[in-house]
Amino acid sequence: MGSDKALLPWPPGAGGAAGSFLAGAIQSLNSFTDMVIVVVGENEASLAPIVYANGASLLRNPHPERGQFSSLQVGLRDVLNRGRDAAIVTLVDRPPASDATLRTLCDAFADSDIDQWALVPEYQGRHGHPFLIAREMMEAFLKAPATGTAREVEHQNQQHISYVKVDDPAVTLNVNTPEDYSKLQTSF
Repeated sequence: MGSDKALLPWPPGAGGAAGSFLAGAIQSLNSFTDMVIVVVGENEASLAPIVYANGASLLRNPHPERGQFSSLQVGLRDVLNRGRDAAIVTLVDRPPASDATLRTLCDAFADSDIDQWALVPEYQGRHGHPFLIAREMMEAFLKAPATGTAREVEHQNQQHISYVKVDDPAVTLNVNTPEDYSKLQTSF
């Protein structure tokens, strides 16, 4: 991308870090969780003001060079250490999901049976973020080697994952390039 994706203006046309992907993600999750934890790496100094201004907690990945999966593991370990049995997980390189999507996922999670470890939103046949996971899936992620990927763990536990249809294209959008971001700006 050439810049920190967490700091990309959101919604389109918003100015300053107060209107960023990171701020939007925190704000959307605040209504559906009792805490939001943001895992950072080398970008801690630039993200900390946004994290704290939006009422979230900041957690530094001591080894960000290990990649995205190691950040997931750091965050999930903290969730469990705080005595929580479930988590909503999302990435910062996408627009925040709608309140309706988060409500649908939370309601489906509350109604799920014990054998469902994860609920993943699905829009027009594509799976996305954020997803909700129970303690069992958190433990599966934490038992995996740091060199693994979330996708590998999900595939190994596919029988415990359910997909929830939502009417929210944001759950499948991913911003990796300036071109992706330009396309996103014209969509919203």
